[in-house]
Amino acid sequence: MKRKWLTAALALTVVVLPACAKKTEQGASPSPGGTTETGKQVTLKYALWGQAQIPAMEEIIAKFKTTHPNINVTIEHTPYKQYFQKMETAAIGENLPDVLWINGPNIIKYAANGQLMDITGKISQDKLDMGNYPASLVQLYTVNGKNYGVPKDYDTIGLWYNKKMFDAAGVKYPDANWDWNTLVDAAKKLTDPSKGVWGIAAALDGQGGYYNTIPQAGGYVISEDKKTSGYDKPEAIQGLKFWTDLIHVHKVSPTLAQMTDSSPLSMFQSGKVAMFYDGSWSALDYSKNEYTKDKVDVAVLPKNKQQAVVIHGLGNVIAAKTKYPNEAWEFLKFLASKEAADIQAKTGAVIPAFNGTQDAWVKSMPNFNLKAFIDMVGYSKPYPASKDTAKWNTLETDILQKAWSGEMKVEEAAKQLGQKMNEALAQEK
Repeated sequence: MKRKWLTAALALTVVVLPACAKKTEQGASPSPGGTTETGKQVTLKYALWGQAQIPAMEEIIAKFKTTHPNINVTIEHTPYKQYFQKMETAAIGENLPDVLWINGPNIIKYAANGQLMDITGKISQDKLDMGNYPASLVQLYTVNGKNYGVPKDYDTIGLWYNKKMFDAAGVKYPDANWDWNTLVDAAKKLTDPSKGVWGIAAALDGQGGYYNTIPQAGGYVISEDKKTSGYDKPEAIQGLKFWTDLIHVHKVSPTLAQMTDSSPLSMFQSGKVAMFYDGSWSALDYSKNEYTKDKVDVAVLPKNKQQAVVIHGLGNVIAAKTKYPNEAWEFLKFLASKEAADIQAKTGAVIPAFNGTQDAWVKSMPNFNLKAFIDMVGYSKPYPASKDTAKWNTLETDILQKAWSGEMKVEEAAKQLGQKMNEALAQEK
């Protein structure tokens, strides 16, 4: 069932303001330096999640204020678990914050239903160079050929490994030459069930798992036109089977039940698992964890038919109903700048999306090979999403857990998932 506000949004009638409408109603046009023509102070609301990033955002806002003295920005922080519920409520009342964070699973839903400003014309008019950001991320925030967001940061997935465990087993550390077979061979040498030690954790995880191995096998999760599932194709089945074989065939991973009792992350952070696919976002936590801070490192993902990694990242967007479209655009442009990216990078919390600014992030934790995350961007694939991503995300979990547990063959689960996902995608039209 579609969310109520989406149906309501589709039914909205476009209202065109008469040419004589006051500029203050739609936001006074900024003059050079950011001062509005009316000279009045304008306050923008900026919605985000992620407590750790607030200091960087506050610094960015302060810097923006030096060149735009009449534009104030207030941060509205909401924990991620409640964030999109709050945004949907705001959308129902046509009261979204002026500028807000959005992610891949939600961009199409909000953009296609008229909740976000189409900034294609503004990008062209102000000559904002979208080549400054990874092409796969720009693609993620492009809907029906129109730009709705500018990438803020990004994350890729790496092969984290325990150097202490590798050394004890006499196994060479992972490198760019590794493929799936190399990983399996290493995992076998690192596994000792009698001690409760495993070579790798085959977590049931999309972004951290099969969203990477499916394209590595030459497949896809969703077609480029967002109309069909790729789960029932042989390549996707191979990408899923890589994970289930680690549990049921090679027996180098804890079972799904064991990973339910104790999370794969906690197993890795306590030396019970030698390898773990995890995102760049975890680097800061690993650097602060007493066990992992000097015992683990990271490498690029092993390849199969080809190299591939899923890329995701946040985008900054503007609410379609903002009262201050010009001021919001001025702020968004600054958020998209190299200057703002440099401020983000030095905190170590995220990888800034602006090309060439990632060095500061890499250097923020010199004990890890963080460059591995940057090196994979060239062959990255956009995070799979559609208008109602959440619906088939639920199907993924419900159906694939039967393959992970051994209750159902991977081929059967994948075909069932492909069929039900296609039904869900057809309803989106």
